Amino acid sequence: MRRSNLVGLVAAVVVALLAGIAWGGHPNLLPSFLRDSLVGDKDTRVVREALDKIHDVYYRQIPDKTLADAAIAGMVSSLHDRFSNYLSPKDYARFKEDTHSEYEGVGITVDTTKRGLRVNAVFDGSPAKRAGIKPGDIIVAAQGIRLAGKSSEKSSKIIKGPPGTTVTLRVVTAGKARTLKVDRARVTVPVVASSLKRFAGKKLGVVRLATFSSGAHGEFDQALKNLLKRGAKGFVVDLRENPGGLVDEAQIIASAFLNGGTVVTTGGRAVGRDTLHTVGKPVVPAADPVVVLVDRNSASASEIVTGALQDRNRAEVVGTRTFGKGVFQQILDLSNGGALDITAGQYFTPSGRNLGGKGVHTGAGITPDVRVKDDPNTRVDEALRTALRVLAAKVA
Repeated sequence: MRRSNLVGLVAAVVVALLAGIAWGGHPNLLPSFLRDSLVGDKDTRVVREALDKIHDVYYRQIPDKTLADAAIAGMVSSLHDRFSNYLSPKDYARFKEDTHSEYEGVGITVDTTKRGLRVNAVFDGSPAKRAGIKPGDIIVAAQGIRLAGKSSEKSSKIIKGPPGTTVTLRVVTAGKARTLKVDRARVTVPVVASSLKRFAGKKLGVVRLATFSSGAHGEFDQALKNLLKRGAKGFVVDLRENPGGLVDEAQIIASAFLNGGTVVTTGGRAVGRDTLHTVGKPVVPAADPVVVLVDRNSASASEIVTGALQDRNRAEVVGTRTFGKGVFQQILDLSNGGALDITAGQYFTPSGRNLGGKGVHTGAGITPDVRVKDDPNTRVDEALRTALRVLAAKVA
C-alpha cells in the first residue's frame, strides 16, 4: 500500500471514530475544529451539553426520550404562540386518529363548562342518540368521576372506550339530573349534515359543515345539489363549532358560491405569498341568497370562507363574532415519531383583513352583519331561526 493511501485511511478512521464519539453523546471530547463541524454551532452544542449533564449528574435517571421531549416542548413553548405545539409520538398518533372520520365513543361533540361538558351535537344513529342525549345537555360525571374542572380532552378520554363496552354518564337536562348507561361503539363522524326547511312559506336549504377535512368539499357540494333539486331557493351555511381544517378545502367550498375572483391570500417567511382563487363553476346560482351562520368557535378555514363571502358581498353573516385566528399551521414530522405543529404564515381575506391579531394574539375575528346568540337553556335554536328569517327576507 502506498504511503499516501495509508495516511488517507488512517485519517478516515480517526474522523469516523471521533464522529462516533460525538454521536454517542459526548461532543465535549472532540477537538474544537471537529466539534464545530460535526455537532453544529455553539448554541446547538450547549443544548446537547445540557442534556448530557442532566443525564449524567441528576440524582435519579431520566430517560433520554423524556429529556428530548421536554427540550422540544420547551423550544416550542418559547415561541409564545398558542397555535404552535410539539406533538410527542403518543400525541401525534392520537392526533392522526382524531383527524379520521371514525372514532370509538358515544357519538357527541362537546364544550367545556364549569359543571363538566356541554353537548353541542349528537350524531344520528349514535349510542348517545339512542340513549336520549340531546344538544344542550350537561354531562357532569362519567364512570362516577366528576368532570367539573377537567379539560375537554381529559373528560372525553373517560367517556371514550372500546366498542362493546359501557360508560355510565350523569346527565343534566333542563336542571334535572339522570344517570344513563351508554354503549360505546365505533362512530362515524358526519362531516356534512343538510336539511330542507320551510320558513315563511319558502324552501330554504341548511348545510352544516363540521370540519374542513380532506374531501369535505365533495360531500358539501353534493348536499347543495340535492337541496337545489328539492327546490331550495336560498342557503344557510352553518359553520358554528367548526374549528377549521385544510385551506384548500376552504378554497373549494367558497367556490361553490363565488364565480371567479379571490378567496384568500396566504403568506409566511418560508412558504411565500400566494393568492388562492375560486376553482370551477359555482354550484349555487348567483340569484340564490346565502347566509353564513357562525359563532365564537368558528375559526381558521371557517373564517376564510365566511370572510370571502362577506367581503365579496355574496352572503350575509349571522351569529356572534368568530374566533379570530388569522394564521395557519404546518405539520412537520420528526424522526422520533412525533411532529411539530408550527404556525407557518398568516392569511388575509379578499379585502386584506387579517383576523388574528397578526398571528399569535387573539384578533378581531369576523363581525356578523346580524348579531344573535343561541340560548343553551332552551330547545329552540335561536341563532338558526334568525338565520332562516334573514334568508327568507332575501328570497324573491
